[in-house]
Amino acid sequence: MGALTLTLVIVFSIFRISFAMDTIALNQLLRDGEILTSAGGSFELGFFRPDNSNRRYLGMWYKKVSIRTVVWVANRETPLTDSSGVLKVTDHGTLAVLNGTNTILWSSNSSRSARNPTAQILESGNLVMKDGNDDNPENFLWQSFDYPCNTLLLGMKLGRNTVTGLDRYLSAWKSADDPSKGDFTYRLDPSGYPQLILRKGSAVTFRFGPWNGVRFSGFPELGPNPIYTYEFVFNEKEMYFRYELVNSSVVSRLVLNPDGSKQRVNWIDRTNGWILHSSAPKDDSDSYALCGVYGICNINRSPKCECMKGFVPKFQNDWDMADWSNGCVRSTPLDCQNGEGFVKFSGVKLPDTRNSWFNRSMGLMECAAVCLSNCSCTAYTNLDIRDGGSGCLLWFGDLIDITEFNEYGQEIYVRMAASELESGSNLKGKKRKWVIVGSVSSVVSMLVSLFLTLYLLKTKRQRKKGTMRYNLEVGHKEDAELRLFDFATVSKATSDFSFHNKLGGGGFGLVYKGILQEGQEIAVKRLSKDSSQGLDELKNEVIYIAKLQHRNLVRLLGCCIHDEEKMLIYEYMSNKSLDSFIFDKTRSMELDWNKRFLIINGIARGLLYLHQDSRLRIIHRDLKAGNILLDEEMTPKISDFGIARSFGGNETEANTKRVVGTYGYMSPEYAIDGLYSTKSDVFSFGVLVLEIVSGKRNRGFSHPDHSLNLLGHAWTLYMEGRSMELIDSSVGDIQNLSQVLRLINVGLLCVQCSPDDRPSMSSVVLMLSSDGALPQPKEPGFFTGREAKSSSGNQGPFSGNGVTITMLDGR
Repeated sequence: MGALTLTLVIVFSIFRISFAMDTIALNQLLRDGEILTSAGGSFELGFFRPDNSNRRYLGMWYKKVSIRTVVWVANRETPLTDSSGVLKVTDHGTLAVLNGTNTILWSSNSSRSARNPTAQILESGNLVMKDGNDDNPENFLWQSFDYPCNTLLLGMKLGRNTVTGLDRYLSAWKSADDPSKGDFTYRLDPSGYPQLILRKGSAVTFRFGPWNGVRFSGFPELGPNPIYTYEFVFNEKEMYFRYELVNSSVVSRLVLNPDGSKQRVNWIDRTNGWILHSSAPKDDSDSYALCGVYGICNINRSPKCECMKGFVPKFQNDWDMADWSNGCVRSTPLDCQNGEGFVKFSGVKLPDTRNSWFNRSMGLMECAAVCLSNCSCTAYTNLDIRDGGSGCLLWFGDLIDITEFNEYGQEIYVRMAASELESGSNLKGKKRKWVIVGSVSSVVSMLVSLFLTLYLLKTKRQRKKGTMRYNLEVGHKEDAELRLFDFATVSKATSDFSFHNKLGGGGFGLVYKGILQEGQEIAVKRLSKDSSQGLDELKNEVIYIAKLQHRNLVRLLGCCIHDEEKMLIYEYMSNKSLDSFIFDKTRSMELDWNKRFLIINGIARGLLYLHQDSRLRIIHRDLKAGNILLDEEMTPKISDFGIARSFGGNETEANTKRVVGTYGYMSPEYAIDGLYSTKSDVFSFGVLVLEIVSGKRNRGFSHPDHSLNLLGHAWTLYMEGRSMELIDSSVGDIQNLSQVLRLINVGLLCVQCSPDDRPSMSSVVLMLSSDGALPQPKEPGFFTGREAKSSSGNQGPFSGNGVTITMLDGR
């Protein structure tokens, strides 16, 4: 009996000792009440119950801290209701938490198996799954550091692996007694130039600003100190932020609290408690976008918000009532003309960088030149402030969430109209010369628009008398950019509109090539005489295109009206339209991947100009391959503005009873409900991207295995990880496959069913010019295909691009 007792004591002791160590072997159990302890005694792993709760969780906490402080929880969403829980290493090389009925409440995930799977709690507080004694972190099957909860520990990465898509971020507890996910998250946002952002749900509450080489620009407290150092890594494979302790004896942690505050706290044995080292947000000035766009916040000033130099409150009455949310507007709008420059603002938290672009090798002067050359660029600064500054960071669109600091702020150079530089702002010590540049083309277009209006009124009166005569005898000035051609000149240039000079069909008419007497080649759009849309299209093109100047928009040279003839004269594009290349088996081989990418990028920039940078926000409404013209260098130019519409002020969406466009390119909300916005053009652009990549038309696409259209086919391949199968076989060797796959991803983001899910064109341009992580697209609009008489691959270069008009009932 004594021997049996001794044996039981020895066995029990061995059992208890095994869990005084730091590992669990295959099929071994850690029961509720038993503890794993890291080798150096810093952390413990076991089951626990929060105060004021009857639920139990598997968690990790500090061993040497007298107040139990949980830093990681496994089954935070699936708690136990009793003490029957166990932790087990499974045959599949995973960890699993089971209840008394052997139901798995939580398990780790791993795509690899192991001969001898082992779980170990490391001295860093990282719970890892590994194969036997393989301690190489690169070979870990799984680790808790990849799945943090509310606490960032020493050495833990906060950020993304852009190769695998792993996103490590903090999520607050719901309450002090409930470790399930709460409302707040703290993560590294990859959009534009990465920055740390606090969110409540999807709403940003605080932004730490971009990394400037020393600290995040919006959090001066993050600077050098004797306790810890920070590291920010951003390369083609990953982007992350982490900290290392200078003094290893210090116990320090970063925690996201249930109320949304992010705190750095240090443990003090002498006082037996945690003391606050830093916290964010600190006060109202840290509230995201408190002062709206182009507003600057300073908590020490009254009122807290003021507009940047060169800006005024958008709504003065709201501003007087301390409602600054609508921000400020420019005193003088930008027009992208000569004389524009920059005003330097010092000591500020840099604006939101989610619509930004960066280059690490540029200097500040080159950065300024690049910004000035791009009409969409609104500000620039150095990417890194160390050693006098280096790198380039550009902003596109409105600047928002700017705070003025007493110290440790940064400099930013904000674009201003020439008139705002009248006082003689200094940029890099050189006095800028300012000029006011008038746009002759805008004046001419206004006169032409006025003339056409009077002319149409005269025509309307003549129609009442049963006549249809047009008499126009107007000369033109030599310096006018828009020319009024007489009919004889156009007829002679096109050899009396001969069949041999016919280029194809455009919206509401035919297009001819012509050569003027001085040798200039032109393209003449001869509007259909019996089209009720003819005059409307003429007016649209004259009003819109005459005001637009961009290398990716076709240039309107002039117009001609003679009796019943209505014609528009454009610059001649020697390579005709894009559809004559990508949908033709022979000519498509002339477009290698590099050319296709440049075409896509050019279309995107042209569309961005229409949506954001032109004087009017213009919706094209008929963006398609047939309306993309190519010059001799294959530069794409958007054409045919006959059914375009413009928005003014704060308009973002409009409704029409007459849906005009091309099936296969129209967004669902426009084709079905007549709603159009910039996101309608984004949908059309997404269709174009997928057509350029695949060499197939969306409308009329057919596949032997399914009845999906091109969008549905691309989506299916993407979800199955087979996007490479979408690529046009005529492209040939592709040196940058990741770029092609990225373009497919961007295309699918643009054709998502809901317009709210689609990116803006400014975001698209940034996606095309950077290599940051992209979101996963949702299901496209118009997912299923329609029956077609022939496959897209067999269609001629100009087929399938007709314009369809559908009348909708008012709603």
